[in-house]
Amino acid sequence: MSLGDEHEASGGYGGTGQTRTRLPEGHGDVYGGARRAGRSSSRSLVTVVGVVVLLIAAIAFANRGGDDSASAGGSTDKPDTAATAPSGERPVQAKSGGIASGFAHDQQGAESAAANYAVALGSAEMFDKARRHEIVNTVYAPDAAAARQADLDSAYASEKFLSNIGLTKDGKAPAGQTFVSRVIPVGTKATASSADSATVEVWYTSLFGLSGEGSTNPVTESWYTTTYELKWTNNDWKVTDFQQKDGPVPVGRDQRASTADDMTKAVEEYGGFTYAR
Repeated sequence: MSLGDEHEASGGYGGTGQTRTRLPEGHGDVYGGARRAGRSSSRSLVTVVGVVVLLIAAIAFANRGGDDSASAGGSTDKPDTAATAPSGERPVQAKSGGIASGFAHDQQGAESAAANYAVALGSAEMFDKARRHEIVNTVYAPDAAAARQADLDSAYASEKFLSNIGLTKDGKAPAGQTFVSRVIPVGTKATASSADSATVEVWYTSLFGLSGEGSTNPVTESWYTTTYELKWTNNDWKVTDFQQKDGPVPVGRDQRASTADDMTKAVEEYGGFTYAR
């Protein structure tokens, strides 16, 4: 099994090895405030869109006059929830191996599990053997976890792979640099659901690379959708398989890349979330 089939900076770490994944390609050192190529037409479009958004917000605010009186009248009507709208349910409180657990035995629980598991499987912690074993044993069904551990250990121990992404043979960042590998779910969708199984798509962006002066693999973003096969086992949702594809990818804005210090500080200061709908 080649590492290209096993590892992906977007969270494609688990599964059966049937999904071919790719690492982000290096684009040179962008730290120090390098700027993407200017797009005057995109700036004009952003300006127009911004004006439209502000106008819509102003109209909505102006029409709120009767809301308070309606609420006082005891109305219990609730807005319909969209595909990624919050349901009002509280996120799960329990954790297993530092990962959210104890999800509801329903479709919403399966979607929340898939989002949280995507974050864990796409984290920098997967590069530490002991932590990797803990994560895999937590998010995968027992039979699937047992089948994956050896392959994952072989993949993450590849010195060639680690060298290509700028890490030492021990999977550590060089001195003065910070390794970044994060998955940030944008939305989830259940395409199939039954009492004891579910298929959930997780659309997310990922950050991957080395933050720090002199990095030749700066932190870049990518967009993917991973479809997780889940089954209800041991009173929780667990992963049995996954498939991954690129996108949907939004149009990038003309923003200045942050400095190495700003990126490192952000990674160290901003934690993650427990995802629930």
